[in-house]
Amino acid sequence: MAWNATLSLDYSLQAGKTVAHFRHDGPLRILQSLYPEGDTVCHNVLVHPPGGLVGGDTLDITVTAAAGSHGLITTPGATRFYRSLGETALQRTHLRLEDGARAEWLPMEALCYSGCLGENHLTLDLAPGAELMGWDVTALGLPGANLPFEQGSFCQHIELPGIWLERARIRADDLLLMNSPLGLAGQRCIGTLFFAAGSKLERQRRQLALDLAREVIEAHPLNNAAGATSPDAQVIVVRVLAPLVEPAMGLLKDVWKAWRRHFWDKAAPSPRIWSA
Repeated sequence: MAWNATLSLDYSLQAGKTVAHFRHDGPLRILQSLYPEGDTVCHNVLVHPPGGLVGGDTLDITVTAAAGSHGLITTPGATRFYRSLGETALQRTHLRLEDGARAEWLPMEALCYSGCLGENHLTLDLAPGAELMGWDVTALGLPGANLPFEQGSFCQHIELPGIWLERARIRADDLLLMNSPLGLAGQRCIGTLFFAAGSKLERQRRQLALDLAREVIEAHPLNNAAGATSPDAQVIVVRVLAPLVEPAMGLLKDVWKAWRRHFWDKAAPSPRIWSA
């Protein structure tokens, strides 16, 4: 039996404070709003009590940020895509930002069990003047438990319509993709960090962001498996391959901290749940 859920999370600026309101149907929740940076940035943790998706499950998440608001969303742990008997498990997330809004989409990794049939879609809808920072991290199999990704498939989809599209379908039986130097080169964790804007970024601002990301990458042990690029004047992207989640996530967090200071002149206190 499919276990579907929807959640709508709305941020607004009220008397100088970013306030979050949410509505849900099914097992999706937002925990108490936290303000470790003061009133202007609202931190929220998105919780899916079942702990994972099986074939036939669908999660639909919609986040809306009104002008002047700034929301940061994370999760308490991995989103697990379990083995399927034939149906697809789907998570769809749609982030809509009005002019002048900021948001950060920073979930923990999507963890793909062998035999899963999963899809993870992220769509960004940014008005001119809106800015969003986020990441997508996917782990294939459970190498620490000696449970490799030997069957099934997973589709990643990230889109800023008309500007930028990242889409990949990873099949466990596609050994050329999984192991070739031109594919995943035997690595089983894929990470993408992006900064996206609703308007073209000024060239110097964009170039400095690339320089900062490359400095972080050069100093990191994964420097030979990571890179920074700007596929469009509205998007900057860092990509990394790693054998495990932890080093990939560590690199993306370091770039996130540098970018937060550069783009928004803000320090980057890690959400409390990351150290829980």
